[in-house]
Amino acid sequence: MAKKINIEESKNDDSIRLLISDLKRRYDQVSLGGGKSKIEKQHAKGKLTARERIDFLLDKKTDSIEIGAFAGDGMYEEYGGCPSGGVVVKIGYVSGTLSIIVANDATVKAGAWFPITAKKNLRAQEISIENRLPIIYLVDSAGVFLPMQDEIFPDKEHFGRMFRNNAVMSSMGISQIAAVMGSCVAGGAYLPIMSDEALIVDKTGSIFLAGSYLVKAAIGENIDNETLGGATTHCEISGVTDYKSKDDQDCLTSIRNIMDKIGTANKAGFNRKEAKKPQGDPKRLYSLIPYNRTNQYDVKDIINSLVDNSEFEEYKELHGMTIVCGYARIDGWAVGIVANQRKLVKTKKGEARFGGVIYSDSADKAARFIMNCNQKKIPLVFLQDVTGFMVGSHSEHGGIIKDGAKMVNAMANSVVPKFTIVMGNSYGAGNYAMCGKAYDPRLIVAWPTANIAVMSGASAAKTLLQIKVATLKAKGEVITDEAQDALLKEITERYNAQTSPYYAASRLWVDNVIDPLDTRKWISMGIEAANNAPIEKPYNVGVIQT
Repeated sequence: MAKKINIEESKNDDSIRLLISDLKRRYDQVSLGGGKSKIEKQHAKGKLTARERIDFLLDKKTDSIEIGAFAGDGMYEEYGGCPSGGVVVKIGYVSGTLSIIVANDATVKAGAWFPITAKKNLRAQEISIENRLPIIYLVDSAGVFLPMQDEIFPDKEHFGRMFRNNAVMSSMGISQIAAVMGSCVAGGAYLPIMSDEALIVDKTGSIFLAGSYLVKAAIGENIDNETLGGATTHCEISGVTDYKSKDDQDCLTSIRNIMDKIGTANKAGFNRKEAKKPQGDPKRLYSLIPYNRTNQYDVKDIINSLVDNSEFEEYKELHGMTIVCGYARIDGWAVGIVANQRKLVKTKKGEARFGGVIYSDSADKAARFIMNCNQKKIPLVFLQDVTGFMVGSHSEHGGIIKDGAKMVNAMANSVVPKFTIVMGNSYGAGNYAMCGKAYDPRLIVAWPTANIAVMSGASAAKTLLQIKVATLKAKGEVITDEAQDALLKEITERYNAQTSPYYAASRLWVDNVIDPLDTRKWISMGIEAANNAPIEKPYNVGVIQT
């Protein structure tokens, strides 16, 4: 007998496969950096590209994840764009040690620093600091992008913060290795010297506070860049660099040899057993997220498609049912899962509750579960598909604000690592309560089905339209129904573009947009990274109203 086809699941599957195809197309495009002609010019100089350098450095046949692949997407168009923010960042294994690698992409404006470049570099250092991961800098940059210097130079989270972090990381005992494989100029010249060890490639690497043209203009000295700050100068005369490499491959091989000698870090001690795959076809995950974002689904089906052997020990199953909490394993690691339930549920009293909405009892349940995970030293995984907290007199009188605050307090003060997967909607205060970017998840990624905003596009557009129409009427202007329809369409399209996961990824509100099938890998590598950083403070949530 032929298996009955589920039409809705088939539509879901078709929809997400189209989105994943678009994801791969977008990734292939940004992976070209400044384009094929710029890559050819890089090769003509005997240099590898940023991505080729990272691939050479990483251990073969091991997993890696990329941070901020879509950083800068759709930004700085007046300057020709800035694919991947002009810098490539990956977490992976170098000579068996989990590390983070930061490589300037010289095919993008000669590796110049845009505002998003600084933000992405600081995110890489943040990951290194939080997880005590060794960090490797592959330097090939022309320095600050001068037309935007006012947005990158002097503020706390600008360019200079990177060197402050170099110093702090060194004091924390975090290994930092810098390889100068191209230009390293002005303030950026401090990077290799503030790292533990510095390498430089002969004839292509150079370090100086000011290049030959600026030196001539400033003090009248005639000198070429190689004599001023090349590999021979800094390895034999100034002593600025520690190793002189003949080419990119030689330099990267030296880094692998250095990394091979690094000692083992003290571990946090998170629980791990032998990994098991979820039961059933992994690609069934594609059929579970609705193509229509208003449709309902059972988040427990998603959980069963993500966790080892599809085994999930649910906490308070029959209470606060619009949030699902429970214990599981992902790639062998013990985790506590907090997930928004997206199907309509009914309480024992027969009260119907909207899926994706956080009610008082579900917020209270989640807070208690988060506290339990901190007590047991279990990393937390948040699966977001949330429209916000329940509103109305019944909820307000029931104390939704204090119960929501309790959940936010418990989550914000967590000392165990947190990982956030934005599967669908991520609206308003729901984003906050479910560990959005502002609440320091170790990693946060979005599926192509994600929407991140204060509210849905439809709701926001109608509100914005009302404001616009009222403003026009106050000026005495008459607006027809046809004009209102056109305006609503324009506002909706503009707002929806801002809710796209790629809009969030371009601004590093999320670390990447990923294929849902890669979720287990991101969580597993994230916990492995976090396991390098012992928990140093007790869990304390402070004052909570009960």
